[in-house]
Parts: sequence; C-alpha cells; structure tokens
Amino acid sequence: MSELTIPGVLGRAAKDFSDAEAVVDGDVRVTYAELCDRVRQATGAFIGAGIDPGDRIAIWAPNGLSWIVTVLGAMGAGATLVPLNTRYKGDEARWPLSKAEVKILFVEDGFLGIDYPGMLGLDEAGGIPGLPALESVVTFNGEARPGVLSWDGFLTKAVSGEEADARAAAVQPDDVADILFTSGTTGKPKGVIVTHEQNVRTYTAWTGRTGVKAGDRYLIVNPMFHSFGYKAGVLACLLKGATMVLQRTFDVPETLRLIEQEKITVLPGPPTIYTSLLDAPGKDERDLSSLRLAVTGAADVPVALVRRIRAELFPQVVTAYGLTESSGTVSACSVDDDDETIATTCGKAIADVEIAIVDEKGGQVPAGTDGSVLVRGYNVMKGYLDDPEATTETIRDGWLDTGDRGRLDERGNLTITGRTKEMFVVGGFNVYPAEVEDVLAQHDAVAESGVIGVPDKRMGEVGRAYVRLRPGRQATKDELVAHCRERLANFKVPREVVFVDDLPKTASGKVRRVELKEQR
Repeated sequence: MSELTIPGVLGRAAKDFSDAEAVVDGDVRVTYAELCDRVRQATGAFIGAGIDPGDRIAIWAPNGLSWIVTVLGAMGAGATLVPLNTRYKGDEARWPLSKAEVKILFVEDGFLGIDYPGMLGLDEAGGIPGLPALESVVTFNGEARPGVLSWDGFLTKAVSGEEADARAAAVQPDDVADILFTSGTTGKPKGVIVTHEQNVRTYTAWTGRTGVKAGDRYLIVNPMFHSFGYKAGVLACLLKGATMVLQRTFDVPETLRLIEQEKITVLPGPPTIYTSLLDAPGKDERDLSSLRLAVTGAADVPVALVRRIRAELFPQVVTAYGLTESSGTVSACSVDDDDETIATTCGKAIADVEIAIVDEKGGQVPAGTDGSVLVRGYNVMKGYLDDPEATTETIRDGWLDTGDRGRLDERGNLTITGRTKEMFVVGGFNVYPAEVEDVLAQHDAVAESGVIGVPDKRMGEVGRAYVRLRPGRQATKDELVAHCRERLANFKVPREVVFVDDLPKTASGKVRRVELKEQR
C-alpha cells in the first residue's frame, strides 16, 4: 500500500503508533489500531453497498469519530469525499450533491436542531426529488426511516476484512481523494479536484514547517468539512501519529475545559479563536500550561496580538496561507520566525512549491512590489469538476492564479495585501459577495445590492449589504437579514444593511465594491 495515499498513511500510523490514542470524541477514546479496525469495517460496508472506485460520497455532519471513520472508510474503498458545510441550507447542499453525482450521503440527525434529509426535501416514500444519483442517506445517530439507513444498518452490508484490505491496497496516489466545493465570484460553487498524493505531500510539508509531531494532542475545533479541519487537522495528525481531540463547535468554556482536561498542545484556528480565549472569563482559573503551538490563517494579525498569544497562551505561533485550489496550503511561517514576520507575513512557500508575484502583463515584479499571487507545484488542483473553461482561466502554464494580491520580501516571505476576487472571511469561512447579492435579489423589494466585508473585532470581518430598493417597495433591515438567513449559512448573512439611492458602477454596469469599501 503506497504511503502517498490516505489509506497508506492510516496503515502506517496503525503500525507505528498502534497503542497511541488516535481520537478523543467526548467519552469515546480509540487508539490508532482501533481506528484502523473501525475504518476497515467501514471500507467493507462501502464495498458491500456497491461503491466502486471513483464513486463520490458526501458527509454533512459535525466533527466526530463517525466523520473520521466514514471518510477514511470511503477512501479505503477508492471513493471520493465531498464534504458539506453543516450550516448549509437545503438548496446550498443540493448543488454539490447534484454536480458531483453523490451516491451516498451521511448525516447526523438533529445537529444544530436540523433535520438534514428533510431540508433536502425527503418525502414520505424516502425519495429526494432532483438527486437521481443519490442512492441512500445514512444517519449516524438517528433511527432508520424511509430513505434513511442507520449507521448500524449500513455496517451490516460489510464484506470481509480481506476484501476491504485488497481494495484499500489498490488505491493509487493519483486517484482523486476529495472534491471540495468553493464559491466563485460569480455563478455556482465549483468543485476542486485533489488527489491522494497532493494531499499527503502538502501536509507532510505543512507538518514539517509548523512542527506538529508525534505525541501532540491536537484540538480539532476547525470544522472538518473545511480543509483546515480535514487536511491540516485529521490528515496532519494521521501523518504524525498525533492525538485528535474533537470539538463539535467552538464554545469558549468547553474549549478551556478540553485544553485543561486533555492537556492540549496544538490548537489551530482563525484569529477569532485566540482573541476569544485571551479575553475569556475564567481563563486564569484553568491550567493551560500544556499549550505549545497555535497555527492561524493569513488574516491581518497585529504584532501586539501575536506577542500576547505567545505571552499568555502559546509559546509558538505560526501563520500560514492557502486556498482550496492549492490543496489548502501554499505557504507557512516557521516556529523559529520572529513575532513581526509571523504577524505580517504568511511565511515562505512550502517545500517544492513556487510563488510568483506578477503585474497585469504577467511579468514578475521585484521584491516588495504588490501584484497578483500565482502558485505552481504539486499542490495545485487537478482542475474544477466538469468545468474546463474555469480551469483554464485559473491555471495557466501550470501557474494557479489565486485571485489574491500580495508581495514577497527579500527572504521570500509572502504578504497578502488584498483579494482581487473580493472575497471576505467571516470567522475563518470564505464569503463571496456575488452569492449573497444573488439571494438579496430574490427579495421582491430589492432592485440591486453590493456586499462587502467590514472589520469586526470578534469575527475578523462580517458582511455589510448596500441595498437599493425598487421604486414604491419597502423593506426593513430585519426583513432582509431574515430573508438571507432562510437561504444562506449563518456566516454568509450580512450583519449590516445600508439603504442607498444608488450604487457605484463600472462602465459595464457592474457594482464597484471597491468604492463601497472606500465610502464605509
């Protein structure tokens, strides 16, 4: 079994760290050997359910041992993972399920009070109209009902362990491991295709740069439907034999309790996690001395905050940068870098990956000069699912156009200075204005809108919508926010609505979001 596949990585971890704790999920604790056994059974169940190599399975559930076992089991069967954001509403989830022709969907009934199959339109006969490829829905915690199979019922289909082992051994490094859907500046989200080898090589480099190691106890609070929780979390721990301590959603008192009880050493996340912990009531009453390493994203982090994190929580702080199209990682600082480098840059490109900063004509610019950020290397996606035109627009001559602007210093450290795609980041999640504007346009009182991100102390950024109403129509801020909340994940919903008589436009009639940012 190749060590450049995720099943191969699991097999090696089970051999090298067999008795070490692999996963802590509430009261459940499993070693690497036990995790491997559970995954082997799940692989057998996927084969028994008729899943062939290359088939797609989706998971729409929170962080949990079930998530890990399902995903690794599916990959052992040669299937491709399509993770779904647990905050998605029905229509948001339908698109990736349909586009990827997902065969089996796994859910957790009642998470966040949501009936996930019901939100997709599961009827009394157990059918989900509009998703012809979807053969079954499996629930981790609920009872079987028409169209929904229980987890135990799914496992009854398992073939022998020997057959499961043979299928896992047949997975190749260049097989597709996952398709993560990422929203674009226009249109529907696009599926990013990444192979086993790309994931394994990228997070071997990531762990090498950040210093995650065997014996670490890694609190995964980043959602595992996101590459930060799945790749820089689960996969990174598998590669190094670290212990995954799982938290379903970020809750400050619970996070503090887990740090103390489980002696957490590593806690990556967006900057909002650390500011919340630093200012948390009762922090000083907890023993947080086990904490060693914080890894955060490319958000602008003040030097003073990095120094405070180091002084009060973590001796080591590292910043990094990546995007879904780069297997999740492009660059990272080192634990040896100084506070200012960590706070003001995203570090150097990971091993065997190149970063170029180019001008409008595609020529590379000198160090210290702003330009478009391009990336080339093994981490660049294979392309967008069934979208060759978008793939060609994004990858040219092997270079991935990130859509971000930035600069490199003389030492090769990258600083992101803007987002040409106009995306903003709310609590670690990407939000694309076009998607929110499309939903606002569905309200019968809205003529047009422009959405931007504005600074927020807790979340980093939140959405602000500038709205022009149709003549003779009325709507309140609360109405428009409620309209969005019914149709969008909570992090995408604008926190502010500003009513305007007109919106700044380009010559071609497009809303100039840059000007909206300038007038805020």
